Amino acid sequence: MTNAKLYTVVYVLLFVMATAQVLVELAGLSYWTAFVGIIALSFVKALLVAGYYQHLRYEPRAITAVVLVGLLAALALTLAASYSIL
Repeated sequence: MTNAKLYTVVYVLLFVMATAQVLVELAGLSYWTAFVGIIALSFVKALLVAGYYQHLRYEPRAITAVVLVGLLAALALTLAASYSIL
C-alpha cells in the first residue's frame, strides 16, 4: 500500500524546487551561477522522482546503480550541450 503523505511531501518538494529554478533564472545571476544552481536543483529533483515515484528506493542496489549511471550520462550530455550554446 502506498503512503499518500510521503508522496504528497515529495510532490511539494518537487514543486518548491521547480519554483526555485524559475527564481534562480529570473534573479539576474551570472550565467554560470544560475547554471550550477539549476543543474543542482535538477539533480536533486531527478533523484526524488527516481527514488520515490519510480520506486528505486525499495529496489536492490544494483538496479539503482544502473539508473544512476544513466542519470550521470544525462548530466554529462547536458553539460556538453551547455558548452555548445556558448
